[in-house]
Amino acid sequence: MPRSVNHVASKARRKKTLKLAKGYFGRRKNVWTVAKNAVEKGLTYAYRDRRTKKREFRSLWIMRINAACREHGVSYSQFMGKLGTSSLEMDRKTLAELAMNDPQGFKAVLDIVMQG
Repeated sequence: MPRSVNHVASKARRKKTLKLAKGYFGRRKNVWTVAKNAVEKGLTYAYRDRRTKKREFRSLWIMRINAACREHGVSYSQFMGKLGTSSLEMDRKTLAELAMNDPQGFKAVLDIVMQG
């Protein structure tokens, strides 16, 4: 009895990987072995960087809040310490948005936090 090979499934699997490699440069987009390696590495980076992105955004928010605080003569750590003890509950994302787009609103929040 001849050997049975499920070519339909293996071709579909390769096709799926080559579809993910669309837009890559050179042989990475159309040669199976090269494309497979490139796609696997790309998916690994995507998984890793979904977590890294969260860290980078938090760092950016902290920098923006710190810059806005220092314009008013307060350090970031002093501001966040007082914010923790105050009745206001705002996260860093919201504070950074205020600092960038509404400096007067941030100044009002800063005054409330530093007095209370």
